[in-house]
Amino acid sequence: MTEQTGEPKGLPDFINKLMEFVPRRLRRGVAVVPVVRLSGVIGAVTPLRPGMSLAGVAKTLERAFATKNAKAVALVINSPGGSPVQSRQIYLRIRQLAAEKKLPVLVFVEDVAASGGYMIACAGDEIFCDPSSILGSIGVVGGAFGFQELIKKIGVRRCSILSCRKTLKMSPA
Repeated sequence: MTEQTGEPKGLPDFINKLMEFVPRRLRRGVAVVPVVRLSGVIGAVTPLRPGMSLAGVAKTLERAFATKNAKAVALVINSPGGSPVQSRQIYLRIRQLAAEKKLPVLVFVEDVAASGGYMIACAGDEIFCDPSSILGSIGVVGGAFGFQELIKKIGVRRCSILSCRKTLKMSPA
C-alpha cells in the first residue's frame, strides 16, 4: 500500500512547468546584476535642465545595491564630467554601498567618462570600455590670455585690489 501525502503527484511537475513562464530575474536562485545608467553633465547645468547629482541618483543606487540575489552592480557611464564635488559624493556613495553590501561594482563606459565621469568610474572594481571610448583626465583646466606685449605697447595699465598676494597667481600681470 502506498502512503498518501495529500499532495497530488503531478503538482511539483506542474509548478516547474509554470516557472518556465516566470521571467528569469524573478525566479529563486537566479543570479542578478542590476544596472544603473549614469549619464549627462555632473552638477547643476541650468535651473530647467539639472545635471547628475548625488540627490538625483542616490535612490537608484540604493535600490540597485538592495536587489535580492545580486552578485554585482553594474554602472553604465556616459558623462563628460562636471562638478568635482558632486562627482566625489557619487563616488563615495557607490563605494559605501559596495562595502556595506559586499558587492563588486562593474563599470561600463559608453562614449565618454572624462573628468568627474572618470572619477565616478573609478568607484568600480573593474572598468570596461570600448577602445574608442574617451576615458580619463581628472583635473582642472585653467586658461589665461597672452596679451602682455600688446598691453605694454598701447599703454594699458592694470590695477588690482587684492585680499592677499596669492590671489593673482595665474594672472599675466
